[in-house]
Amino acid sequence: MTRVGISLGDPSGIGLEVTLKALSNAKVKRALAPVLFGDASVKAPRGVELRVISQLAKKDRTPGKPTTLGGRAQYAYVTAAIAAAQEGEVDALCTAPVSKEAISKSGIPFAGHTELLAAAFGVEVMMLMKGPLLSVALATNHLPISKVPGALSTKKLVAQLALLDRGLTPVLGRRPRIAVCGLNPHAGDGGVMGDEEQRIITPAIVAAKKQGLDVSGPFAADGLFARARNFPFDVSLAMFHDQGLVATKTLDFARTVNVTLGLPVPRTSPDHGVAYDIAGKNVADATPMVSALLETVAFARRTR
Repeated sequence: MTRVGISLGDPSGIGLEVTLKALSNAKVKRALAPVLFGDASVKAPRGVELRVISQLAKKDRTPGKPTTLGGRAQYAYVTAAIAAAQEGEVDALCTAPVSKEAISKSGIPFAGHTELLAAAFGVEVMMLMKGPLLSVALATNHLPISKVPGALSTKKLVAQLALLDRGLTPVLGRRPRIAVCGLNPHAGDGGVMGDEEQRIITPAIVAAKKQGLDVSGPFAADGLFARARNFPFDVSLAMFHDQGLVATKTLDFARTVNVTLGLPVPRTSPDHGVAYDIAGKNVADATPMVSALLETVAFARRTR
């Protein structure tokens, strides 16, 4: 059975709640052996391993009220889970939501799970939002819009397309059909609304095709994603965060899973945040966490 390391996220958020609810799901029970990384106060279900990483006072794990110590703790849960994966103690990772703000305010520079994982394993990675109707990978992750054009290059896009191809080929059993979004409205409209498509993106597509990748584009994102319910591609590469995530989350928020490609072990996460407004009320929907857990197991089995 696949051993999945689960970091429990912000102790003031809904991470613990959705994880425990997900672990009671029959499909999840059959699919994996969970290893939880969290606080000493956690009451793990019978037969579930809990690795105690913190011993927080009640005030530092109060629902909806993040603290400095809670910020440090949630970061420690993630790094402990990563270390377990590096040591071969778990086969895959699933991370409950953290608060970038809480972690950063605790004095730890933190851009996101994706960036932390890339640094920890020393590899290039890619964020993939994998949904039942639409899957979208990102050329840039957590960047201000003003910095996106400068972060794009033909060489980098070719490498990302190759990573996307490598990451999905064993999952699909064949090379993925990849659609590439433009950066500008109407994919630049022949240079009228920007020339990044002509200077950067189209040359990358041409180069990727020469490597044997099944790549098409660049497409205007609005028109491409309007076809999502009958999508002719396996995945698309969006140029920036909201260009891709607005589409995937709108189509199927509950079953869209954040997957990190490029790591030596699969990693997934539900596509929602810490939800302080409902934390502690026992009303959080565990469907996204169930989807994330099952997806990481599926990736682990197909990529072994």
